[in-house]
Parts: sequence; C-alpha cells; structure tokens
Amino acid sequence: MQYGICPLSVIPIRSVADNAGALTSQLLYGEHFKILEQRKFWSRIRVAFDDLEGWVNNLQISLIDEEAYTQIEHLKNTSYAADLVSFVSGNSGALLPIILGSTVCENKVLPHTFEGNSVNVKKEKSNLLKTALLYLNAPFLSGGRTPFGIDSSGFTQMVYKINGYALKRKASEQSLQGDALSFIEESEPGDLAFFDDNEGLINHVGIIMKDNYIIHAFGKVRIDRIDHTGIFNAETRSYTHSLRVIKKII
Repeated sequence: MQYGICPLSVIPIRSVADNAGALTSQLLYGEHFKILEQRKFWSRIRVAFDDLEGWVNNLQISLIDEEAYTQIEHLKNTSYAADLVSFVSGNSGALLPIILGSTVCENKVLPHTFEGNSVNVKKEKSNLLKTALLYLNAPFLSGGRTPFGIDSSGFTQMVYKINGYALKRKASEQSLQGDALSFIEESEPGDLAFFDDNEGLINHVGIIMKDNYIIHAFGKVRIDRIDHTGIFNAETRSYTHSLRVIKKII
C-alpha cells in the first residue's frame, strides 16, 4: 500500500484517469490519502477524511511513507486554516496560498511553515452558522469544496470539518449520519436538511438557520426560506427543493 498527501492549495479528484473526467471532489492542502492503484500519470486514491475514492494527477501529489500516514492518523487535534485565504512558506521563502479548511497539522510531513489563524478543537454547535456565513455567495461548483467553488454537500462537509466534526462527502451519505427529526420545529440552527429528486434520491443538503431559514449551495451559497414542503426561493417565488429529512448531527 502506498500513501500520499496534498502539497498544493487544491487538487481535483476526478471520476476517471483523465483531465476531462468529471470533478467528483477536491483535495485541500494537507489532506492525506491511501493510493489504491497507481498508473504512469494517475493514481486512484481513497481520502482518509471521508473515504471518497477517485483519480488524481501524479504530478500534483506527494508520496509519504506508512509511518507518516499513521502519524497523521493518530494526531489528537487536527488543525485547520480558519481564514478564507492564508499562506504556508517553504525553505525557499516562497508563499503558497491555502484555503479555508486546509489541514495545517504540525507534523512536519510537508516542509512548510503555516502563517495564519487556525482552529484545532471541536466548536460549539452555535459556531456552525458563523463558519457557514464565511462561504456566503461562494459560486456553485459540482465537486467543489472551497469558497471559490463549492457544492451543497461540500459546503456542509467543510462547515462541519472546520468545527471538528466529520461528514461524508455526498449528500446521500451524509443523510445516513446523525438522528432523524420528525418536524422542522424540532430542529436547531446547525442541523442538516436533506432534499430528494423526483425519483426519491437524496441530492441536496443545507444547514438549518433560525426562523425557518436555510443556508445552502444552489447557484451560489445563499439563504432561503424552508418549510415542510422544502426550500422556497423568494426571488422566483417557487420551491426549488423537496424536503426529505432533517438530521441532528451534534
């Protein structure tokens, strides 16, 4: 088994071993993974944080040994970049910009020094919405996980990650976590609301706010009304998503 780590700001994870392959997710700086299959130009990986599998370009990753991988896995408190953009610097002094939610553990696996604010403890549930608002107006990007492009499940995953909680990558997977609530009235700010398509497949997720509002990624990260039917867009005066279930994770 081989192992790797993301040494760049953002690395695309694709559905197939080709630059034209669909973007299924992204690796952020400092995230580590197992290499399941290695080819000349591409590697199929499994991300340690959420078990997502996909293909990355070999030119964009750094290999690490099993000892380093195990060291990262056993860190008690993982630190994450808390600013929209911060920097790490290498021995040459060159700065590498990194993005909100990047992993900046002091494990010396990457030869960089972090410059910026970080968080490394589980935050109170009330802090989730403060983090969520940092992504407000971020453009929608299928497979994205950054303030410069993000999808609905990437948004919820990153908000929870920065606050010390692990969610799976896809909305359908996240919907299997936590405890189901029967009514919106039972929910609290920070709970997750899931939505399905015409075939009953869960394909969207957002974070419940106060007073029957929800923040979610649809076109951009936005705030809309929510009721027992689903998400109501006041601009178009129509429902955009059909409510399936509300889950309490924390």
